[in-house]
Amino acid sequence: MQAAGYRVFGTYRKPLTQWAGGIEYLACDVTRDESVSAAVQQVLQAAGRVDLLVNNAGIGLIAGAEESSVEQARALFEVNLFGAIRMTQAVLLTMRRQRSGRIVNLSSILGVIPSPYSALYSATKHAMEGYFESLDHEVRGFGIRALLVEPAYTRTSFEGNVLHADRKLDAYQAARTQAEALVRTVMQQADTPETVAQVVLRAAQDPKPRLRYTAGSVARRVSLLMRFVPAAAFDKSLRQQLGL
Repeated sequence: MQAAGYRVFGTYRKPLTQWAGGIEYLACDVTRDESVSAAVQQVLQAAGRVDLLVNNAGIGLIAGAEESSVEQARALFEVNLFGAIRMTQAVLLTMRRQRSGRIVNLSSILGVIPSPYSALYSATKHAMEGYFESLDHEVRGFGIRALLVEPAYTRTSFEGNVLHADRKLDAYQAARTQAEALVRTVMQQADTPETVAQVVLRAAQDPKPRLRYTAGSVARRVSLLMRFVPAAAFDKSLRQQLGL
């Protein structure tokens, strides 16, 4: 983004061990209203405007849907969905006054397909898709667009930060273990962060933006399969890949 001419503000919840040059860092916990408000105010004080917000905070969870408590589900939604909503609401007043702005949201291909043993994570992304698709219609009249970028697996620290069920059940152990092994395998050939970043930049600068942008070859392939393969065949293929 910096190379494209943006003045970039990055956020962190915990102090980083490495700091990228040319980025102005701000402490921000997207699960806390006051932290989000303070971070956005610092940006406005420094830059006077907000042209682009990229919502990319997220955590994963590999577990059977029955294996997570409601409290664990809430914690996941607080980051993946409500964090994005907090950030968005914090910049919309400024963007409406400017009569311009882009909000680019890191969704996932799992926001459009079912994902056994990632039910709650997928639910956060399905909810994100619905929220921002609706929001996009509401804010277009103000010169603002709310867009979705849908990657598949990406080689980041995401895998190392994946949560596990807080009430594991023996009934799901074998299938859950296989799902965890599949994630480790696909991560070895996953898309690079640069691949996704390029798509985020395209969404930010596209003169005629689309609502959704797939990022990476896997996401594009899955998106095409969803459109053209009969539902029963897609369902069978998905279950075979997961050994269900």
